[in-house]
Amino acid sequence: MPEQNAPARVVVVGDALIDELRDSEASREFAGGAALNVAVGLAVLGLPTALIAMVGDDAHGAVIRAFLEKYGVQLIATAGPLGSSRAVSDRADGEPRYFFNDAAKARRIEFGVAERAALAAAELVVVSCFPFDDTAQTEAFASCVSDPERRLVIDPNPRAGMLHDGPRFVRNFEALAARSLLVKVGEEDADLLYDSTLDELRERLVDAGAQNVLATAGRLGASVAFAISGLVSVPIATLDGPIIDTMGAGDATLAASVCTIVNDGVPQDSAAWQALLVDAMLTAAATCRHEGALLRRP
Repeated sequence: MPEQNAPARVVVVGDALIDELRDSEASREFAGGAALNVAVGLAVLGLPTALIAMVGDDAHGAVIRAFLEKYGVQLIATAGPLGSSRAVSDRADGEPRYFFNDAAKARRIEFGVAERAALAAAELVVVSCFPFDDTAQTEAFASCVSDPERRLVIDPNPRAGMLHDGPRFVRNFEALAARSLLVKVGEEDADLLYDSTLDELRERLVDAGAQNVLATAGRLGASVAFAISGLVSVPIATLDGPIIDTMGAGDATLAASVCTIVNDGVPQDSAAWQALLVDAMLTAAATCRHEGALLRRP
């Protein structure tokens, strides 16, 4: 993990919340949220990281702050007027279903002096589970990120329980994706936002101008469509031990991919993209062999 006060090389923007996992036997709580998972994952991988998110001044917020401090992630917090966000999840056919509190549904991030300074200084900016259906927030964020073609990584990561306007979300997301370095999308994004296949969504984003599109397909592995008309696919990684929990697999994939880009630069050919994907799939497989969304390495 990075030193506590090291300058952030990556700034992650998005959600931080309490995940309550329920099953027939018990209920357990974790600090979570897609952006928080990515930020902590990057810190586990050794990159100094900051998280810009809404966190309430309440007991749940204290848990989130302590968790981030434990892993050396700097938090730049917007106050939560309705408290901290919370998601309750159960399982349907093995996949998590989420139910969100009012704070999560009304989430908002302010971009003031501290936020702008952190975003300006970062080598890469990663945005995940951001309210792209709020045009004012989207424009405020976009105005803070110079050279997005070199520095911006986007995972739309919509959640049905927090989505207010699907068509507006798509418009704002795609406008920013067309100017980004890397876009990550998954099967749930294709289904919820586009009612399309993942392959169709990947090609749509490429046609719209996205330089590099990382598509994660669960049991079918992952692929990258990259700038020079290339496509590379890899299967999921096979590791010893059973799969315990798929929560956080996509976030681990994104964190591992961003870490490779920060340390080694943007891949320039098929072999380099394949190496990035193989490492990301190993990280996701290791994460799935533990409960919760904390990134693990094989």
